[in-house]
Amino acid sequence: MAGVADVRRRVLMISGAIDTVDHDVSVCVNLPEPGRWQVIKSETNLTDKTWVAMQASTDEDSVFVDEGDTLVMSRQFAKSFLSPDQRRLTFYDGEVRPGEAVVKMYTLETTGNRPTYAYSRYSPITTDTAEQSQATLERLISDGMPQRPVIEVIVPVTVVG
Repeated sequence: MAGVADVRRRVLMISGAIDTVDHDVSVCVNLPEPGRWQVIKSETNLTDKTWVAMQASTDEDSVFVDEGDTLVMSRQFAKSFLSPDQRRLTFYDGEVRPGEAVVKMYTLETTGNRPTYAYSRYSPITTDTAEQSQATLERLISDGMPQRPVIEVIVPVTVVG
């Protein structure tokens, strides 16, 4: 993974790939300064599973921003859910198949220069019925995805602007 921070526009772009189905990915970013950053995150699904939901959870020094002038969206997912404490953002109602890329956009407010957030993905279990998969997805959206073992990644960030 790699990132670029445009200080003048307060935009952070991160790209990379995920090739694990059994782990969450914890991403630590070295920002040039704390504050509010629009994040554009792209990653490629290098697993053999289709992702039907993706969740990001922040550390204690950061929150996701959901105000009138901020964008929370993904090209691959039609819906998003932000937890009341603003520390968990879930994208759903779509899919990312093996080999495909996903793009997400959101705003992160952080009080530190090194925000950390973890990504989880949900893939339906092949033996579940469509109704069971939908019920599981609804529960994961409202309650959050359980944490799995974590792979930690420190993303190098190039500063521009």
